[in-house]
Amino acid sequence: MAVKRGKNTKKRKFDFRNLPILIGKCILWFFLSTILWVLAYRFINPPFTSLMILRNIERKSDGKTFKTEKDWVKLSEMSDQIKRAAIAGEDQKFVHHWGFDMKAIGRAYSANKGDSTKVKGGSTISQQTAKNVFLWPGRSWVRKGFEAYFTVLIEMMWSKQRILEVYLNVIEMGDGIYGAEAASQSYYGKSCRNLNRSEAALIVACFPNPLRWTPVHPTLYIRHRQYLIMKNIRNLGPIKFK
Repeated sequence: MAVKRGKNTKKRKFDFRNLPILIGKCILWFFLSTILWVLAYRFINPPFTSLMILRNIERKSDGKTFKTEKDWVKLSEMSDQIKRAAIAGEDQKFVHHWGFDMKAIGRAYSANKGDSTKVKGGSTISQQTAKNVFLWPGRSWVRKGFEAYFTVLIEMMWSKQRILEVYLNVIEMGDGIYGAEAASQSYYGKSCRNLNRSEAALIVACFPNPLRWTPVHPTLYIRHRQYLIMKNIRNLGPIKFK
């Protein structure tokens, strides 16, 4: 004879003694999934970034059509001038550090503390690549923490050449324009393998705010940045990747 369950049968409650195990599993899953993600992009080119998606959402809300101009180019097929310009303008110690330039971060902190109206960045090319490829746009301590984590991962798993290649293929270089090849075609009507020093320096000069500045109509400030980048290119010497 079947025994009927009474109405007062107690519901199964969550055992909080298992909480540490659950948290441990979540942490383990996070580390494994992110490590595999970074390892995959060592060999596979990132198809898109969160910024590309955000920009198209903004375009749609403004009544514009979607626009994502990008054309992946291997680092070996890029002009040496665009590589040198990126390093000279954004991270002169790129080939020597392990993802972070503490002196640059310190200078940026001091500058931003003294003048909150002008935000000076201290991020290396490695940090920018980690941010662009794996994270969402914005500023917060949480995102900065994840940025540092992913920076360490790509420095451990990728070569410097791979970091620079990904950086120069995904960075925003104009309205709906991403990467050196798309920028070179859009602004100069030629492949990035044919960029000269002046053209490469002008493109990199606009990196801090590519939606405001453009190589087509450079302001005096951008011309000054271009001059400084060209000067730094001459002072770089040969780039020797580790």
